[in-house]
Amino acid sequence: MTNDIYGPFPGGSAGFPDKNWLEALTEGQRARYEELGTNLEVVERRISDACAAAGRPRDEVTLIVVTKTYPAEDTALLAGLGVTDVAENRDQDAAPKAEQCRNLPLDWHFVGQLQTNKVRSVVRYANHVHSVDRLRLVESLSAAVLKSGRPELGCLVQVALDKEHGEGEHRAGVAPADVARLADAIADTPGLRLDGVMTVAPLVGPLAGDPAGAFGRLAEIATAVRTAHPAATMVSAGMSGDLEQAIAAGATHVRVGTAVLGVRSPLR
Repeated sequence: MTNDIYGPFPGGSAGFPDKNWLEALTEGQRARYEELGTNLEVVERRISDACAAAGRPRDEVTLIVVTKTYPAEDTALLAGLGVTDVAENRDQDAAPKAEQCRNLPLDWHFVGQLQTNKVRSVVRYANHVHSVDRLRLVESLSAAVLKSGRPELGCLVQVALDKEHGEGEHRAGVAPADVARLADAIADTPGLRLDGVMTVAPLVGPLAGDPAGAFGRLAEIATAVRTAHPAATMVSAGMSGDLEQAIAAGATHVRVGTAVLGVRSPLR
């Protein structure tokens, strides 16, 4: 994965132990590094301001940078800027990117709809899967984790808030009424760890166009899950356009792509 702004892979093959890695960047890499750094500063300010407005400590919210469609070189530059959590939504893009960045100090999150035939690949690099929405996927993830011998995989129940009102039948995620059953299944399945819940602000239904209301409803669901499973503290909600509303409602993780990486033409 590369384009014409990149020369040698930023940071080399061993990550960033070498303090001279910045000096080795090409002119194009340096410009991209500065662009990403400026964007990160803006997003960080938004998160800090939102936490202050909500009366929450800044360290309660983790920024996950969604690097989908962007090259591994951008991920490396982000790591050099101090980003620790990155997310992908398609295994065919994520797997080679994670392999190229394997020596970087990154925590990988899978946030897209996950087909069972991709599970074995995803568990090789992802530490968290935010999009668990059916029992068959729970079983497949468990089997893959146990076969690989890797540590437990963190799982979040993806909540489809529009399904509470009979909308979004074909969208990923489970209806709020089905969250408890799926959460229990994850918690009781070997190799998996129930981390919490995730949602995307709905596009249809009464909560469409109302991210504050949507994330408030997710907060209620998250509270119910934590009552049964106290360690399931992650609330993954909010993206570039609505991270403030998500933080106000108690999100612990915000998934931001465009506001960090920009809207330049992504790689295909």
